Amino acid sequence: MLPNVTLDPAATKFITRVVRFSGLPAGAGFRLTVTAGGCSGYNSEFTVEPKPFDGDEVLEINGLKLFLPAESRLMLEGVTIGFEETPTKSGLTFFNPNAAPCACSSSGETSTAPAMQTVDISSIVRKPASIS
Repeated sequence: MLPNVTLDPAATKFITRVVRFSGLPAGAGFRLTVTAGGCSGYNSEFTVEPKPFDGDEVLEINGLKLFLPAESRLMLEGVTIGFEETPTKSGLTFFNPNAAPCACSSSGETSTAPAMQTVDISSIVRKPASIS
């Protein structure tokens, strides 16, 4: 079952640009893997892929194709995905209005908002084409 996910305008713009400038043909999508962990409750990785992996489901939002593995579909229910850019960092953010705020101080940063995770742009990976 596909999750109820919202992309804010900044995330839509970011993901559109990442897919467009990936060099992959039309139909490529943004593969988002989200797992439990971290202070905010999320660990995330993303790549641009020409097609979904086996077991992925395709969620289309605002004309974008998100390729979601099973664990991501479970984690993203009700989540709003945004994009934040500050003088010191930029990346995707995930806000789950149903998550409890974290009270730990292990992150070394001041708390921004409950259940928010930033994914660095440097985590974008383009896999080289397989040689047959």
